[in-house]
Amino acid sequence: MKAFVTGATGFLGTHLVQALQARGDEVTCLVRSPAKAATRAWRDVRMVRGDLNDPAALRDGCEGADVIFHIAGRIAARNQDEFMASNRDGTANVLEAAAATPPRRFVFVSSLAVAGPTVPGQPVNESGRPAPVTPYGRSKLAGEVLVKAAPFPWTIVRPAVVYGEWDEALLDLFRLARRGLVPMFGDGSQEISVIHGADLAAAFVAVATSERAAGRVYFASHRTAITTRELALAVGRAVGRRPRLIPLPEPVARAVLWTVGTAARLTGRAAVLSPERAPEFFAPAWTCSADALRADTGWDARVALDPGLERAAAWYREAGWLN
Repeated sequence: MKAFVTGATGFLGTHLVQALQARGDEVTCLVRSPAKAATRAWRDVRMVRGDLNDPAALRDGCEGADVIFHIAGRIAARNQDEFMASNRDGTANVLEAAAATPPRRFVFVSSLAVAGPTVPGQPVNESGRPAPVTPYGRSKLAGEVLVKAAPFPWTIVRPAVVYGEWDEALLDLFRLARRGLVPMFGDGSQEISVIHGADLAAAFVAVATSERAAGRVYFASHRTAITTRELALAVGRAVGRRPRLIPLPEPVARAVLWTVGTAARLTGRAAVLSPERAPEFFAPAWTCSADALRADTGWDARVALDPGLERAAAWYREAGWLN
């Protein structure tokens, strides 16, 4: 198939482009930085230089595409308006460009953050109503609303916590584990669902090529949920250390979030750690069920946690990210 990928040079986009090329698909990528794209060493990939605010680039990328994979978006921002500008308004721009030559399928990469937290042992599924608790989650929900109104077939995928090669979000955890000390929000009992980037890319391809997936929303995760404590210890195994876990009581952790977030705003930066994310860090569980995705497409997550983390650690070392 002919595929157009936004966010192609990011963590998820890189995994998806690899998966598409392995199938022999014709791939076009929207790239903001040709220099970054060059580091991916892709061959036979057409590059369209631009971003989500570039109508001409979006029309160029969308034209003739059988499937559009919209991955690009913000995971960190200085405020709600910045999240909305990217995750809502940027999505609107891609949808407008796609409408000129409607694709066979539009795949929107959303987030478990749209569903909101749950309690241990009760993973959310597609029957629940969205209940985002962070500005990021609300902005992704706004994007979903626009996608559902599109005049062409769409599928929405809400991934759980994603890890793997090229990921920068969990890189600090690897670095801390290697040093032997890992601070944790709370006592480490928060339950989470996870998925390796390669498995998630396979899920994107699965929904794009399944007729049953049209007009559906899916969660994507590995079958096995873990706790944040178990994740930290597993990362330690991947880097050859057993780190000491340092629980941060909620009042202390909130003070840390406020300090880091305030410092970032004063310097004009977007911080991943901020007071607005406190409801995320202190929720008892962020888990989801991918049963519907498996039933409709035959997809399943194949990368177990320890081998997946070992792959990520090896890649970080080779890339010079984990020295």
